[in-house]
Amino acid sequence: MILIPRSIAASAAAAVLAAAIFAGGCSQHPQAASGATTGDTPVAAVNQLVKDLRGNDLVAYADHALPPQLHQEMAMAWSEGRTTWPLSELPLSEQLPGFIITLSEPDAEKTLLAAFRRQFAGAGRELRTAASTLGLFAAQYVERSSSYSDAEREHYVQLIVALSTWGKNAPLADPALAKAAVPQLVAAARLTGLGHPGALREAGMERSLTRLGPLLARLKSVLDAYGLDINATLDGAQVRLIEQTGDTAHVSLSYPLAGATVDAQIALERRDGRWYLSHLLRHAEQEAAAPSPAATPAAREARSRPLPH
Repeated sequence: MILIPRSIAASAAAAVLAAAIFAGGCSQHPQAASGATTGDTPVAAVNQLVKDLRGNDLVAYADHALPPQLHQEMAMAWSEGRTTWPLSELPLSEQLPGFIITLSEPDAEKTLLAAFRRQFAGAGRELRTAASTLGLFAAQYVERSSSYSDAEREHYVQLIVALSTWGKNAPLADPALAKAAVPQLVAAARLTGLGHPGALREAGMERSLTRLGPLLARLKSVLDAYGLDINATLDGAQVRLIEQTGDTAHVSLSYPLAGATVDAQIALERRDGRWYLSHLLRHAEQEAAAPSPAATPAAREARSRPLPH
């Protein structure tokens, strides 16, 4: 079954990675945008994405992250079961449907809290060791993977180290925190109406992202209780334009995360007069062009089922 501390840590990584990758600045620094409107400059484009995430507005985020035509193609691919972009940008994205389904099950609070008491209550030392080990393996994977650019690799390793340090110090084995967190996550998951296999595809991109916004807000609140303030990460992000040549640009990104400062460089490109993050464009184009899944419908549905108890 989903293990509470593991779920919280994984979800934290997903949410913070979303903020870190997608964000390039913060709207609380108006001087950086020089009065530009959404997407008119590289800084304005990333500021808008940060604003969307800060407000838990995943629909607006998807709208601002891609040109209109590509956005329409992604919505079609979503309805055909070929993608769950932008959720597919997150680590462990394939487990997200199962995560929501498990939280939505009858007696989920009782089942999950019983599992917590059985496996994790008082196991702080073991969880700290696990956080350190997982951080090490994740960093090694990113460093060796050919799927990332040098800039992405450097960014993600810093992110992993910061999250691993948080995991080693977070009170993940605290039964009082778990008792408060689980009902909140269960209630938020049930309110999405996405607690059954195939729900994301059936709802489509816009309705799914609309329903997931409140879940993201609740997740942020839960993580804050564990010492990981995602909104503070978003609020503290700062961006500086490094260079702009024609329709390409690079910005430097700095943001606070779990007591550390993460620095990164992000590439953008201009299409039809507006700026977009290059890696989001690349990933979306790849997923929009992907053929229909070769797996059988039964196999695809199985991947969305709850994790085994």
